[in-house]
Amino acid sequence: METKIAEIAEGIYRLSTYVPQIAEPAGFACNSFLIRAEQPLLFHTGLHKMFALNREAAAKLIPVESLRWIAFGHYEADECGAMNEWLASAPNAQIAHGTTGCLVSLNDMADRAPRVLADSEVIDLGGGKRVRYIDTPHTPHGWDAGVMFEESTGTLLCGDLFTQLGDNPALTTGDIVGPAIQGENLFQYSALSPGMGAAIRRLAPLKPKTLALMHGPSYQGDGAIALNALADYYEKRTGERWADLMQGKAA
Repeated sequence: METKIAEIAEGIYRLSTYVPQIAEPAGFACNSFLIRAEQPLLFHTGLHKMFALNREAAAKLIPVESLRWIAFGHYEADECGAMNEWLASAPNAQIAHGTTGCLVSLNDMADRAPRVLADSEVIDLGGGKRVRYIDTPHTPHGWDAGVMFEESTGTLLCGDLFTQLGDNPALTTGDIVGPAIQGENLFQYSALSPGMGAAIRRLAPLKPKTLALMHGPSYQGDGAIALNALADYYEKRTGERWADLMQGKAA
């Protein structure tokens, strides 16, 4: 395996590791995002077993020991499996996550105490870069789920939203909703909670110019349209699911 580097927005870099053995023959990409700033931030640590690859890639962009913030969508191996290795490599680094994630996992599992972020709280990274944390509980899965929005570039760090298969290009202007629906049908990874559509739709007013997908290409274009289309899909799907449950049809 190798980790490929691509700049997807000014000062924001995608570190992408393609794993062909997942969902063969299409394979699956695991992406981290490094924001280069006075206080650099890494969004997604990657798997514990991918640490060496991701560290080598990050070292081409910043001195690894200068990393200041580590964030991710929710507590899961591909999102934060290597967090303690990163903390050991960067002595001033700190995990930053929402209240739920810190209370249920990170206060215990992180080697240093995390910074607890309130919904919509902003971290000023310096050099014009600012990230806003937004709670998205159970969206797409995980009680502790959340996303981050880098305000200067209009980049939404989406976590598992829009998950799709394949070794995709770093950037696309094409459809990301259709492939995300295919990914959902294959993996059935979402919580399908009644609030999913509303949680996704809440992100649309940010009007992101770039959607940074953890599993898939980063999208450049009208992010609000893509988010509302994904919300439409989940509202329909969760509505059907809950109607079946109420009628006793679902297993």
